Amino acid sequence: MVKFLLKIAADLQNLTNLQPQGGCDDPSFSYLFKLKCENCGEVSPRETCVSLGDTVPLPRGKGTTNLIQKCKLCLRDGTVTVIPGRGKPLTQEESEAENYAPLMLFDCRGYEPIDYVFGGGWKVESLEGTKFEGVDLSGGDFAEYDEEGEYVVKISNLRSTFDVVK
Repeated sequence: MVKFLLKIAADLQNLTNLQPQGGCDDPSFSYLFKLKCENCGEVSPRETCVSLGDTVPLPRGKGTTNLIQKCKLCLRDGTVTVIPGRGKPLTQEESEAENYAPLMLFDCRGYEPIDYVFGGGWKVESLEGTKFEGVDLSGGDFAEYDEEGEYVVKISNLRSTFDVVK
């Protein structure tokens, strides 16, 4: 049982508190990333979608998980379980310091998550408090004008990493 902590970083211009639309533990937020089979090393050709709100029963034993996927090469099953409670918004201060903010923890068995893909469903607020919701980061950046603060707001240089956690 290996746990992977997804952490994100970005350059935030006049913005703070970047996080999924419903907060870091939003059950409807979809995480997209490629999976690498720990048995044979095969990397999934397409991104896999995992959501806290989607659960399936484990094939053996009791309990549920958020994803069961069979490796196309070695045909072994692997699971990914989303573990809420570890995520925090990316703040302006962390962005300026070029720090990564924890987003979500995944318990992976048989797979290793790699190559996180930013998509839609984000929210962020300007330094003046203007809220921007439904932000789509699939294009790699976001730019808007904050009428209240009378300045441009921007998200760019999106980055992510998966850290192994005990």
